[in-house]
Amino acid sequence: MAQSYDVIIIGSGPGGYVAAIRAAQLGLKTAIVEREHLAGICSNWGCIPTKALLRTAEIFHYAEHAKSYGLKLEGSVSPDLKAIVDRSRGIAHRMNNGVGFLMKKNKVDVIWGEAKLTKPGEIVVSKTTKKPMEPVGPIPKNTLGEGTYQAKHIIIATGARPRALPGIEPDGKLIWTYFEAMVPPKMPKSLLVMGSGAIGIEFASFYRTMGVDVTVVELLPQVMPVEDAEISALAKKQFEKQGMKILLDAKVTKVEKSADSVTAHVETKDGKTQKITADRLISAVGVQANIENIGLETLGVKTERGMIVVDGYCRTNVPGVYAIGDVAGPPMLAHKAEHEGVVCVEKIAGLNVHPMDKLKIPGCTYCNPQVASVGLTEAKAKDAGYDIRVGRFPFVANGKAVALGEDQGLVKTVFDKKTGQLLGAHMVGAEVTELIQGFVVAMNLETTEEELMHTIFPHPTLSETMKESVLDAYGRALNA
Repeated sequence: MAQSYDVIIIGSGPGGYVAAIRAAQLGLKTAIVEREHLAGICSNWGCIPTKALLRTAEIFHYAEHAKSYGLKLEGSVSPDLKAIVDRSRGIAHRMNNGVGFLMKKNKVDVIWGEAKLTKPGEIVVSKTTKKPMEPVGPIPKNTLGEGTYQAKHIIIATGARPRALPGIEPDGKLIWTYFEAMVPPKMPKSLLVMGSGAIGIEFASFYRTMGVDVTVVELLPQVMPVEDAEISALAKKQFEKQGMKILLDAKVTKVEKSADSVTAHVETKDGKTQKITADRLISAVGVQANIENIGLETLGVKTERGMIVVDGYCRTNVPGVYAIGDVAGPPMLAHKAEHEGVVCVEKIAGLNVHPMDKLKIPGCTYCNPQVASVGLTEAKAKDAGYDIRVGRFPFVANGKAVALGEDQGLVKTVFDKKTGQLLGAHMVGAEVTELIQGFVVAMNLETTEEELMHTIFPHPTLSETMKESVLDAYGRALNA
């Protein structure tokens, strides 16, 4: 007889494991199915281990510029690639083990294997065919395995994988995805990064800081295309000042491989083609949802553009089947997946819950300088028909930024002139990925410009740039 649950979640990434915990908290008998590693891509091969690499690069950068801070370092500072990678992987394993602990703490059953929807309220779990890139430790104790399982509610949280372009498919040696870029056997002397979204620009930033000759090729007319154009332009200027080469309105049309390098044919907007040879190429042209081989067709679950179609509560067109996270569409961010998991489960439990407002989801890119944003860009606000006020405040006018030696940055705020509603906030500079949440909270509380102006920000802090940007939107900036 099949084992029965209230909720079964397929996939243990940020969306999946958070949904499982919330379901257990609400008293629902819950199980989670995982085929490869607890905590998903984010903790094992994405968000967390990449930040470990970028932290190493940051420390290396400071060491190289110690003289700027009045310090003398004896001898030269050089990277130990094995130790850098080992540190990153150790942190990933720690996160993996942490999720295992949380499942046990919350009494969530872990089912090990590959799940497939077979009929309403039922899945069949078979032995996993997915081979991890590296050992991720033993399968957690007390896990369940192959078999048939039933649940009134089944949540799909299968995530996404790197997208491959025809003819430029990653081979794991010369053409990398973020998997290989995270564990290089040796540091390349030159690197071509295809795509300047968060993944591409973070790896470009890491490798450039470590001394690699980096070229970024972006199809669209600005680096980090989803960001506000003004913020993007400032970030590009800083990247280029660090020695990064950036080609916009350009695409890689062909790649030729040699024994230990690749030559990319790059076509620019004017139709000209140039050849760029590099030791390695990182393909960072986005991700695609993992919707294959999980039985969607069997139940008639609707998909569109390679993603599962859901409503504001993450319900699919099939009763009892839900989807959260990357598999349910953009923005493909871990924190979006986590919130969707909570919304989905609370709706299942009968709580009064509001659908997620995607305009209030922050985006963060952990390059140097950092970039963070929430809400509408200036251009999108105008396109939406708003009459706007725009405020700007540079880091160069902020005492804390100057003291830190991090005076290159900008905070930009966009307001509805009529109501004072904060429509968007966009930031580039030191620690802006930590600062952006202040604006996210403000937007969620429907805070007006007057309330922000009357909020006391501590001095000296980088956060003062946020208030000054608001003041500037209304012609009241005090320090610029």
